Amino acid sequence: MNPVRKKRLIVIFAILAGISATLGLGLYAMQQNINLFYTPTEIASGVVPQDARIRAGGLVKEGSVKRNEDALTVTFVVTDGDADVTISYRGILPDLFREGQGIVALGRLNADLVLESDEVLAKHDENYMPPEVGDALAKTGMLKHYEEAQGTK
Repeated sequence: MNPVRKKRLIVIFAILAGISATLGLGLYAMQQNINLFYTPTEIASGVVPQDARIRAGGLVKEGSVKRNEDALTVTFVVTDGDADVTISYRGILPDLFREGQGIVALGRLNADLVLESDEVLAKHDENYMPPEVGDALAKTGMLKHYEEAQGTK
């Protein structure tokens, strides 16, 4: 083999190895920042990995909000019409958070299938619903009920 050709081949392999290492490290770093969305039905059926950071959403069930008087801990139930999931949140809830509204919570699922949330996102106006929550409610037929209750379509 020609020495010039051998050097070119070594350079090409070195560049490919560098690109592969960069892509591998980038994918590994991004994997820890991915928050997959799960519905209460998926959580109840056990398809959600424990201790993985997830997003869960649905409608806050009427009469389910319980506030701890001594701390900023709030527990509430979110439903998609087929299943319910309990969410525990420590902090100040958004101003637009209330029963019957669509929310998305970010956190980790514990062994008791309670989502220990560190962030709660509420819709920002009367007509908006997070797309994932809307899709989950549409699958279970709850979206029509929600829209009728809100007076929107």
